[in-house]
Amino acid sequence: MNKLSTERRAQILGMMVEGNSIRAIVRMTGASKNTIVKLLEDAGEAFSAYQDRVFHDLPCKRLQLDEIWAFCYAKQRNVMLAKAAPEEAGDIWTWVAIDADTKLVPSWRIGDRSGETAIEFVCDLSKRLRSRVQVTSDGLRSYIEAIEAGFGAEVDYAKLVKLYGETPHPAGRYSPAQIQGTKTFCCTGRPDPRHISTSYVERQNLTMRMSMRRFTRLTNGFSKKAENHAHSVAIHFMHYNFVRIHQTLRVAPAMAAGVTQTLWSLTDMVRVIEDWEAARSAKVGGDLLVG
Repeated sequence: MNKLSTERRAQILGMMVEGNSIRAIVRMTGASKNTIVKLLEDAGEAFSAYQDRVFHDLPCKRLQLDEIWAFCYAKQRNVMLAKAAPEEAGDIWTWVAIDADTKLVPSWRIGDRSGETAIEFVCDLSKRLRSRVQVTSDGLRSYIEAIEAGFGAEVDYAKLVKLYGETPHPAGRYSPAQIQGTKTFCCTGRPDPRHISTSYVERQNLTMRMSMRRFTRLTNGFSKKAENHAHSVAIHFMHYNFVRIHQTLRVAPAMAAGVTQTLWSLTDMVRVIEDWEAARSAKVGGDLLVG
């Protein structure tokens, strides 16, 4: 079976993380759609496994949490009318945690906006940290129970709630009411008022929408399968954490957090895929011998 070269894979991954759609990459590279989708799937699995393995004992001190909306196959209100809609069709949320100091994204979760998903997300986050942290979230009620489940009393947790005024004109499609102010609520421990903020994680939401075509509003580049949506997010955070230089820090977030000592390249990302493929082949070969 034909296999893309390391350089070719790096080129396609570079296009993915810069916000290009699958069909756009097909047109620019001449590679087949099936080949690119297969790379998406393999890269997503490899990068998820790699980051899950290395993101432990992290020195994070101040974390910000938020969730960003997208949809799969059809928007929730259109699912009932959609033809052959899969079970996962409709709204899909990406829960994100970012370290305010290093800008590392140590954990994320794809799912709905339920309390159960919130608990899974926060519990996964808490086990990756070295010591007590301060956490800030928005006013979503699910976070209160999730923080209790993940951290217990060993956390300084606060909520930042935005206060909106009335819209002085007919509301447009993307014309939310003007923010009049914010209120903070200390929920657990003793969070430092100076660091109660969600600004960094909200900026990360914009980075995601700019870097992944699937998150861009008012296009036909939305995800058709939830699995590929998750793979795309894993690829984005692998590039963001290890390859992309943060403009303020002048290093990649993984370097700032001490996860790696060197700045990665797209070729280094491909090597992670190749190592994952080699391990998978060895496992399959071992299973065949045992069988």
